[in-house]
Order: sequence, then structure tokens, then C-alpha cells
Amino acid sequence: MSKPVAKTTNRKPAGSNQLRIIGGLWRGRKLSFPDVDGLRPTGDRIRETLFNWLAPDIQGARCLDLFAGSGALGLEALSRGAGSSLMLEKNALAAQHLRNHLQLLNASNGQVEHTDSLQWLTRQQAPHPFDIIFIDPPFSLNLWEAMASTLESGGWLADEAIIYLEAPRDARLQLPVSWQLHRDKHAGQVSYRLYHRHTVSDNG
Repeated sequence: MSKPVAKTTNRKPAGSNQLRIIGGLWRGRKLSFPDVDGLRPTGDRIRETLFNWLAPDIQGARCLDLFAGSGALGLEALSRGAGSSLMLEKNALAAQHLRNHLQLLNASNGQVEHTDSLQWLTRQQAPHPFDIIFIDPPFSLNLWEAMASTLESGGWLADEAIIYLEAPRDARLQLPVSWQLHRDKHAGQVSYRLYHRHTVSDNG
């Protein structure tokens, strides 16, 4: 199953796609994003539900958005009080738009890396564990399990990290045993899920 792509029936001017931040400091702010194959912002209703789920934990959280795209998740997190948001994006044009948005919003606690997410994680040493992680890749790439394994083994996750995952509704994923499903919902053929990471201490 491939992720829906931005509509491109008639060639639209660059920047004619718009993302609306739906809550927090920048509520109602509209930001443009480019026509890029596979780039499909998480919809408003899903984001509203997701950030209601995250409300008790978002303040001051260190967030990692692995497939940032339009910035729908990484920027929304900053708007709602996240301490920082690191956004990884493979497409150069989309990454530049994200940098422009951070500058426009004067969001010094946001950072963009133009990179392949999986390669970047395997080549870097985690600067610190992240509290909230967003995993929303193009569905056709089937990266959920590889990304989860890399995050778990590479020291990227806080002990009680929260992981958001968006995947096909019928996907049967083998995820780390420490990831316990906390919430899940469906929208059409898309499943969106929130996992809480629980590690067992040496003392039991």
C-alpha cells in the first residue's frame, strides 16, 4: 500500500499546498509546503486526536520527527510546548521549507536535518534520548520495523519514551517488546497508534 500523495492534477505554483497548525502558540497559522511525491501531511482530525493523547507529556519534551515532510507533526509539537523538535527529511526542497518555517516562526528550538532517516540514525550517536518520536514514513518503503529496531538499539529512546506510528490498517508489525500499545485508532485504511516504552530495571 502506498501512501497518498499530494494532489498534482494541474501543475500548481510552488508553495500552493498549505498546512494549518491546529493548536498551541501558532494555532491557525498556515504554512506552505512543496509538491513532493509521497508527501502527505497527517490530517487535522488525526493530529487533533494525537496531540490530545500527548497533552500530558508534550510540555518540554524532546521530540524526534523521522519523516518530517510538511512539518505537520514536528511543528505542531513545538507549537504545543515541546522543548525541542528535531525533524529529519530526505527531500531537499521539503527540508528547506521546514528551515524557512522555523525561521519565520522564530523557533530556535527546532532543527532540520536533510538526510535519509535510517542511514542518519545508524551513523550518528544519539546526543540524548528523545521523549516523543514520530514514525510516519511513506507506506511503500515498509520502514517501520527497521526504524523501531534502530531506535531501540541505538540509545535514541528515553526509558519511558512515547512513540507515534502511522501505518496501513492491516499492517502486522513486529516491534520491540518494550513498546506497549497505549492508544490506537483508524481513519479509512490508515491506522495510527501510540506506544509507551517500558523498560525493566536491573532491580526488577
